[in-house]
Amino acid sequence: MTSSGAPQDSGTTQRPILYRNGSVYSAADPFASAMLVDGGTVAWVGSEQAASSIADSRMDIIDLRGALVAPGFVDSHVHLTETGIALEGLKLSGVRSARELLDVLASSSADGTVLGHGWDETRWDTPDLPTAEEFERAARGRRVYLARIDSHSALVSAALIDDAGLKALDGYDGGPWVVRKAHTEARLGTRKQSAEDTRRYQSAALAEAAANGYVAVAEIAAPHIGGEDDFRIAAEWNRQSLPVPEILPYWGSLASSVEHARSIVESLGVPVLGLAGDLNIDGSIGSRTAALSEDYSDAAGHRGSLYVTKEEAAAHLAACSLLGIQGGFHIIGDAGLETALDALDLAADEVGGQRIRSAGHRFEHVEMPGPKALERLGKYSVTVSAQPVFDAAWGGDGGLYEQRLGERRHSMNPFASYYSAGVPVCFGSDSPVTPLRPWSSVRACLEHSNPQERISARAAFIGHTRAGWRASRSPNPLAGQLVPGAPASFAVWEVEELMVQVADTRVQSWSTDPRARTPLLPALDVGSDPRCLQTVREGTELFSTPELRA
Repeated sequence: MTSSGAPQDSGTTQRPILYRNGSVYSAADPFASAMLVDGGTVAWVGSEQAASSIADSRMDIIDLRGALVAPGFVDSHVHLTETGIALEGLKLSGVRSARELLDVLASSSADGTVLGHGWDETRWDTPDLPTAEEFERAARGRRVYLARIDSHSALVSAALIDDAGLKALDGYDGGPWVVRKAHTEARLGTRKQSAEDTRRYQSAALAEAAANGYVAVAEIAAPHIGGEDDFRIAAEWNRQSLPVPEILPYWGSLASSVEHARSIVESLGVPVLGLAGDLNIDGSIGSRTAALSEDYSDAAGHRGSLYVTKEEAAAHLAACSLLGIQGGFHIIGDAGLETALDALDLAADEVGGQRIRSAGHRFEHVEMPGPKALERLGKYSVTVSAQPVFDAAWGGDGGLYEQRLGERRHSMNPFASYYSAGVPVCFGSDSPVTPLRPWSSVRACLEHSNPQERISARAAFIGHTRAGWRASRSPNPLAGQLVPGAPASFAVWEVEELMVQVADTRVQSWSTDPRARTPLLPALDVGSDPRCLQTVREGTELFSTPELRA
């Protein structure tokens, strides 16, 4: 390990490692303070007193000095190349006006294509976007692609408009802002980098994930995001010996039959968990492309876009079910969800409800389900892959959801309702839409803008760990736990205090009854997230800070 936090050489023979004098989040012992890792497996968890009796010279011993060891996080929805581009490109989440955005663009010294991400006009002093003339002055003749925070629209320059042939496409209106087909082609027009550049972007994203306690990430890919070559590079990380989080690969091509689904999977040439990537049924709330059953509150007569019919979606789900792989869609709006649910019914009529349920289909986002929709999701055992920080970012008073949807915002991202209805839920970031910060995501579940939809820290933590493995149909029932025999995939966290946290702050508990066997989690109301000291995947160190072994 180097002082910069680089991982240990994964090729070296590792001795058993005893972690002691801390806290271990384990269902086997809610008050465990020590853990023994042997190879890629958790060999033992227990008390500090017991650790003293088993410690010997064969072991490396790490004094946790009060740190927490917890199962590693699984991010159930990321875009690796897009995340790497956002990390290296212009960072626009802090701009608060069109003028500031133009200043950032004009000050960029990039000579080639200028890439940026993160602007959100709903947080600006005024929501007016730059005019074509203003944007061109700042672009200075360069190809420019500046993605909105939701990555469903962008501001683009005349050079890119011409190169990508956007003028004749749906979603181009003569200005720099593009949506729908024009946005897709604009993004793809800037994603023609070399394989070496793609690996560099993905490597940066994986390093960011490892430094924040993730041991696995679900790559939710699709042709309109990066294309097959990009996806193959992402999936290939699992075949390399480099110490990175595991890739859970999903691809988003629409299948019309079981033969078509099989041909798609075979043509990719890399393992794929399912045709359940970002296969868009609709778009996003921020770009007003999510399909709604009623008008947008700030755009009368506008209800978004549907990109897939219920018949097409049904054929896709039936094909995936027959092939025995997961199918799924990107779904945001309630009309989009209704299309997907109707498709489930049609697919069940064709191949049988049990075959639909056993396939383990997953829907991404699903922000606007009503009670009947929740019941239908539960009927088919569809897993919802949700993003809690969406609510933290946009669900509050005066935020994006209220601007776009009015009172409908109160029923969005209903985490507690998912659990009550028996709908399987896993959590992710949709990075680069929201950052790779898992504890911020757990906190967002505790502090949902609608108090009735809050869940406990324990439920949120499981949604970010064990549930992520279940959603990917992991064959190991112990994945996401720290119990003897489980994979040694975990993170070590510097914490201020530990507690049991429930959704209702009136009954917050600072300790736990041993009979309840409830492990403790970091207090998340202290103003900052826990700091990651080490991330380990199946015994291999992915990230470490120097002070861990100081």
